[in-house]
Amino acid sequence: MEETMQGTLHVLDYLVVLGFMILFVYVGFFFYKRQSNTSHYFKASGSLPSWAIGLSILATLISSITFLAYPGAAFASNWILLVQGLMVPVVLIFLVHFIVPFYRKVIGISTYEYFEKRFGYIARLYTSLAFTIAHFSKMGTVLFLLALAISSMMGLNIYMTLIVLGILVILITFIGGIEAVIWLDVIQGFMLLAGGLLCIFVMFIAAPGTPLDMIEFAWNNEKIGFGPYDWDLTRLTFIVMAMNGVFYAIQKYGTDQTIVQRYLTARSHREAIKASLVGVLLCVPVWMLFMFVGSMLFSYYNMSDPAVIEGLRPDAVFPLFIVSELPIGITGLILAGLIAAAFSSLDSDLNSLSAVGVEDYYKRLVQGRNDRHYLLVGKLIVVFCGIGALGIAFLYIAAEDESVLGVVFTLYAIFSGGIAGMFLLAIFTKRANKQGLYVGIGACVVFTAWGMLTSQPIGVAERPVLDLGRFNYTHHSYMMGVYTHLILFGVGYLASFLFPKFQADDSLTIYGYWKDQRRSREKMSQTARSQSEQGQE
Repeated sequence: MEETMQGTLHVLDYLVVLGFMILFVYVGFFFYKRQSNTSHYFKASGSLPSWAIGLSILATLISSITFLAYPGAAFASNWILLVQGLMVPVVLIFLVHFIVPFYRKVIGISTYEYFEKRFGYIARLYTSLAFTIAHFSKMGTVLFLLALAISSMMGLNIYMTLIVLGILVILITFIGGIEAVIWLDVIQGFMLLAGGLLCIFVMFIAAPGTPLDMIEFAWNNEKIGFGPYDWDLTRLTFIVMAMNGVFYAIQKYGTDQTIVQRYLTARSHREAIKASLVGVLLCVPVWMLFMFVGSMLFSYYNMSDPAVIEGLRPDAVFPLFIVSELPIGITGLILAGLIAAAFSSLDSDLNSLSAVGVEDYYKRLVQGRNDRHYLLVGKLIVVFCGIGALGIAFLYIAAEDESVLGVVFTLYAIFSGGIAGMFLLAIFTKRANKQGLYVGIGACVVFTAWGMLTSQPIGVAERPVLDLGRFNYTHHSYMMGVYTHLILFGVGYLASFLFPKFQADDSLTIYGYWKDQRRSREKMSQTARSQSEQGQE
């Protein structure tokens, strides 16, 4: 792999990084003795405060992808990739008050237990496999980005860096469980935010112009904005990212184990809802902060010395700034924040993959064992998943011609598998049955295969694998993350009418929630009337 830079840090910076790494491992060991059963290892026995869970959601959603690739994307283009994140609070406002208490009532540990109750085990298998594939891809990307930055800053071998970082993440997750993961996320969330703000402050102080000059320069060069805004589904446009973002939000907060598992760690429904809102409402400003960092990096270097960044990958510009422009000690702090950002995402993924592995697969194959046995298996799954993510990270090293962030979103679009469509089908329809769902899954798989084979490969070849001429898939790859959900929902619902009439249990749909809400309001109204009548007497 060609090195983008070779950095030499001051001894104080190394000590700062080492100190934080020791702190991360210490937190893992601090919670080690509490991990005596699967409930505590995966749910912290529902004992955590809402503010900590909210910060954990924040830290889980903002990883080294946010820390490095968002500035790189804004430096190279503009803020269009942020549009996906902006859709999250819009969608969650409509979902959170229903979905959080719903999952806390319906499932034990695995999100995908709900899909089995609604549509049978094949639905559970399909959704859990989609989660596993997507998160292995994500973990490999996060590890790759982290190792790329650390090795280039410190002049280390990227393969050795990957191995060391991977071992540390596996160790922390293995010994500390979800409780250590969440409390580490709290620390890491603060570090990430402080790192971004410190970098902006240093750029504003050291730049040849004023902060307003830098913002104006970035604006004039179209580095701040969400365009293009034209209605074109074949290119990366605002409308493409907005539609993708709606289904991303539904899938992330309605079906993703890393988020739903956080709902289960809260002390009550109210606390879990509060935690979800805290996490989401903090995410958008942080995402915007790191996009702003990228825009200001463009202004900083182009207004001072453009030759410094000539020929440098956009993903490597922020690491260059951290190494060469920040004061001694602050560089180490930012570097520790970068590591913390990656760890906060990786440890969450590992714990959630372990939960899914135990609940959705192992307990099906090996039944009747005691909880201690399943806890041991869960910890072993953490190790195996961590090693698998390392393998994917090594593969990413060869994919230097494609924007790393672009690869992440494309993988999401391809491997989302219509899960959000299945969720909507399960929640909002009572007529949909498992036979109809299976037809919908089949249609979704066929469409995805056609789209993958007939579309332009990701920087691999000039022609698609299967060239059908005018019947090729020509829309942007991110739109596959929209179409798959719509196809599964539409086909699954219509196909259900081809099979014997079926009526889902209200408790497994939103209609049960609405009935409960109506009964609750009627009860409150009756209580108020009764109190009023007693007062008049």
